Amino acid sequence: MKTTISTEGQIILPATIRQQDGIEPGQEFEVHRIEQGMYLLKRTKRRRNEGLVQLLLACPVKGWFQPADRK
Repeated sequence: MKTTISTEGQIILPATIRQQDGIEPGQEFEVHRIEQGMYLLKRTKRRRNEGLVQLLLACPVKGWFQPADRK
């Protein structure tokens, strides 16, 4: 597959790759230079439960999520 680097230095991953690997906007990657013209792009591990609160708050059934009792 081919892609192009933008004028801002951004590389666009083709939609097929993003869908196959579940890549979503905002995910972070490390870029390593192997040698001239060869690079390794590696997705960084997400923290456990990252985004869980946003997922629960976005639940379409209002009132389904109740905060835990802090007693």
